[in-house]
Amino acid sequence: MDERPGDVCRLLFPGGICLNFRAFFVAVRINMKKQGYTMKKLLAVCWIAAAVAVTGCSSKSSETAVDTSPVQPAPVGTLMDQARSAGFDDVFFEFDSAVLDPEATGQLKTNAAWLVQNPDVAVMIEGHCDERGTAEYNIALGERRADVTKSFLANAGVAASRMETVSYGEERPFDPGHNEAAWSQNRRAHFIFK
Repeated sequence: MDERPGDVCRLLFPGGICLNFRAFFVAVRINMKKQGYTMKKLLAVCWIAAAVAVTGCSSKSSETAVDTSPVQPAPVGTLMDQARSAGFDDVFFEFDSAVLDPEATGQLKTNAAWLVQNPDVAVMIEGHCDERGTAEYNIALGERRADVTKSFLANAGVAASRMETVSYGEERPFDPGHNEAAWSQNRRAHFIFK
């Protein structure tokens, strides 16, 4: 069976990508027939031509994607550094509790004020626990801690759409120690800016 160059091209490259090369392949095929070459060699030439065409296209797209806009200076310090300097911090909880004590409430008021003043900042609230209790219980407790923190901030005027919560339970301790001083640092709602 004698295939036309356009048919070969459509077999190799679905969607007719090679239609622009039809005249090239016709000329190559006529020349190859005169010299006694087979269809297998024509296919090899098609692959080489396609590789050259694709390489040429990719170099053009990278040239057009160059960003020539002026470079903006980086902000002084990180966003979290700026927030910390304004008093933004984690919130800590008592053992086996997701209740906000007066100290935690005061800290959340400071955090809420900063977040209201910076409406473009989204935050991930991570609920953490100390190592005591089962992994399943601590995941649930961490979730309650993150949720109560988010609820307080939402009631203080921070849009709920800017906040996400996740619980890590006991899996990501701030302090790896095995005493009350370490555990008190691990029972927390931690904030990550996104």
